[in-house]
Amino acid sequence: MTLLQRFRENWISKRFCAPDKTILVAVSGGLDSMALAELLLKSNCPFAVAHCNFQLRGAEADLDEELVTNWCAKHNIVLHKIKFQTKQKSEEWKKGTQETARILRYDWFEALRTAHKYAKVATAHHANDNVETLLINLCRGTGMAGIHGILPDAHNIIRPLLFAQKQELAEWVTENKFQYREDASNASDDYLRNALRHKLVPVIEELFPGAIGHINESITRFGESELLYKKAIASETKKLLDKRGQDYYIPVLKLIRCKPLTTICYELIHPFGFSAGQTEQVLNLLGSETGHYITSPTHRIIRNRDFLIVTTLPAVTADFILIESMPCEVTVGGFHFAFSIQDRPKQIDTDPEKAYIDLKQIEFPIILRKWKTGDYFYPIGMKMKKKKVSRVLINEKVPLHEKENTWVLECIKRIAWLVGMRLDERFKIKETTEQVLVVKRSVTL
Repeated sequence: MTLLQRFRENWISKRFCAPDKTILVAVSGGLDSMALAELLLKSNCPFAVAHCNFQLRGAEADLDEELVTNWCAKHNIVLHKIKFQTKQKSEEWKKGTQETARILRYDWFEALRTAHKYAKVATAHHANDNVETLLINLCRGTGMAGIHGILPDAHNIIRPLLFAQKQELAEWVTENKFQYREDASNASDDYLRNALRHKLVPVIEELFPGAIGHINESITRFGESELLYKKAIASETKKLLDKRGQDYYIPVLKLIRCKPLTTICYELIHPFGFSAGQTEQVLNLLGSETGHYITSPTHRIIRNRDFLIVTTLPAVTADFILIESMPCEVTVGGFHFAFSIQDRPKQIDTDPEKAYIDLKQIEFPIILRKWKTGDYFYPIGMKMKKKKVSRVLINEKVPLHEKENTWVLECIKRIAWLVGMRLDERFKIKETTEQVLVVKRSVTL
């Protein structure tokens, strides 16, 4: 069976796109993408072409663009092309050149797909690329998701050449005398994938003839196994993750009884930005004391008594706000505070998120701030018995991440309200109270 016949069979079996839909094909001018364009053309698949000039290779890049432009004109194919200021963007974003180029091109592809209503974006990744991706993931360390290689159809991107090896494409292009341009950077070992391609893969193929094909067959089986794996993990996650507000609670004793513990633990923490290497740290938390935690770039996992609590990292916010006049509204630390002056109500609301303070005891400006070590007040109902804020938080079993976002309302260097918890005895409403300062707190989304 010829490459073209296999391509057509693969296209139909994978159901990449409906016959009446047009796709957008990424064509660089290199062997792989030109082979894809020719295969689509000979299969009568409707498509347009997108070409990126990253302006990294001077005249060579311009010649690539010229080849693609001429090919599209010859075959009456719609062409979209763009020149990127890649180096400038790389410096601006503080990212590597390759990563910057990848972001630029895929963002542009998606913009074109949406604007012109193309069904999918097609790239020329082939079997060798798939094997290289698997090897990179394995060497870096990965979970189940890392061994399925490059997905043939995901996120509006299709890879119709994953069934074919590089050598097959090269032979077909040479046999049919199709034009293409060789990117000189492909011969360099400066990039990880190139080094792997030139140094490691040839050794594997020498030791294990047919390795590329065999590994690709394994990748297909890995992908099918992953479907079953995901179902099992989803079932475990449902039993272990208890969402409370914006946080997730994982019962320690229930997690410890899970098998295989390490795998389940990794899958629980991975969606929150934790790496495979941090799994051991989470397992250590299972035997640690309250208050211990580990962090990812976006979240923390805190040991709090019988639970591990997964919470977002606290944002950097102001922790000292001056309130000089009424009415007033303040949004800070994930909360919205509303201040107003009212006549004394006939009935006091018992909502802990509201405070009713005798206005006669207030002297402006007042201060809304984060609590700090050494803070104390006289909780209402305790007959003017002084109590440290830290002790109240401990007695109330407030988790670490909530302690860090606990606020107090201060007036004349006295704490009038431990927000959301207790009012100070000195500021409570009395029979002689005529007006009150009302403070309401709500959670912002």
